[in-house]
Amino acid sequence: MTFWKIVLSYDGSAFQGWQVQPGRPTVQGTLAAVLEKMTGERVLPQGSGRTDAGVHALAQVASFALEAEIPAENLLRAMNRSLPQSVRVLKVEEAAQEFHARHSAVRKTYEYRIFERRMEELDEENICPPFIAPYVWSCRWALEIQAMKQAAAMLCGTHDFTSFAAVDPDRAEREDGSTGPNPVKTIFASEVVQEDGLLRYRVTGSGFLHHMVRNIVGTLAEVGRGSLQAEEMQRILAAKDRAAAGPTAPAQGLFLVAVEYGDVGDQSGAGLQP
Repeated sequence: MTFWKIVLSYDGSAFQGWQVQPGRPTVQGTLAAVLEKMTGERVLPQGSGRTDAGVHALAQVASFALEAEIPAENLLRAMNRSLPQSVRVLKVEEAAQEFHARHSAVRKTYEYRIFERRMEELDEENICPPFIAPYVWSCRWALEIQAMKQAAAMLCGTHDFTSFAAVDPDRAEREDGSTGPNPVKTIFASEVVQEDGLLRYRVTGSGFLHHMVRNIVGTLAEVGRGSLQAEEMQRILAAKDRAAAGPTAPAQGLFLVAVEYGDVGDQSGAGLQP
């Protein structure tokens, strides 16, 4: 068996998320079908995280093992020939047997992109170009950026993020062997920046709960429009109640940007841009 690690980028618009689902197009299912067609082997690539329907990736990492002896450069070339254009394999390399795309990850970085249709300094509403519309949240409110920056910074550190988890978060095994979502995560960086005509929220953490980033963005937008004060972010965290936070931001503005692996200091996809 040869153990493989791949880095791939995909447009999530046409997929029902990463995880394989019967009768529905998914990234994981598409990769599995291509590998079976190429090698005759039924394998299920394991991703660094399960992106939701409509969410994109600049650098998703996946791992799997094959019996077929294929050089890395040939595997990369063959997969890209067979995959739809919405999915591209960027890098292929052999991995240690114990490597697992999800379990071995130590940090992940996401970016959420907002197109500001209304800005206080403009009398007219901005028109979101159709070429970026599938990849941004076209937000109808004028947003106070400084308040959003202040609120975002309050998320740094180790907190219980129950207030920002989906009501039905993915089940996960905790270190003590019990099951259920572990809501305690460490956020290393959380910032709002204006760049290239977009408002971008960037967050790096030890892990993320189901819908966590999108729920944070929805809450930041509430701060930006004045429905919440930046200081209320601490109250929302302390509440440990999903009802205390803002709405869930649309899926299409979210990108998985990078995955880091501490064993070799690897930052798979760090710094990639679409």
